[in-house]
Amino acid sequence: MSGSEIKLSQPVNAPVGDVWAVLTDIEGTVDVLSGLTRVERLAGNGFEVGTRWRETRKLMGSSDTMEMWVAEVDPLTRTVIKSSARGVDYTTVFELVPASARTELAMTFSAVDGPSGAFGKLVATVTARIGAAITKKMMMQDLRDIAAAAEART
Repeated sequence: MSGSEIKLSQPVNAPVGDVWAVLTDIEGTVDVLSGLTRVERLAGNGFEVGTRWRETRKLMGSSDTMEMWVAEVDPLTRTVIKSSARGVDYTTVFELVPASARTELAMTFSAVDGPSGAFGKLVATVTARIGAAITKKMMMQDLRDIAAAAEART
């Protein structure tokens, strides 16, 4: 097995409650995250463990749709979102740390692929840096979009 992890954070000039409201509004994410083109709720009410949805994202001139689900929720503090596609398990952890009237929004993304042969490992090694750079850029934009939406609520 191989995997990678990216950690980023974004200061948000809004209280934790506003950041959490933006982060957990599944249907509203299509209006917040500039990279999304469609969101479809599949299961669950509100934002709770087991809530599932599909989101379609623009990526390098094409679209990709992934099914995602809420794996953990610690309201106003932390949530874990999971997804699995093409033999890779993805985990995104959002953590909110209050700082007076501000919030530090941290995001950790990890991808773990299943076992593969020698050729698969070679291809993964060669493409890992490109994929990580694209993912990091997308994550930074998502964090900026969430911050802007939360700040607009105050």
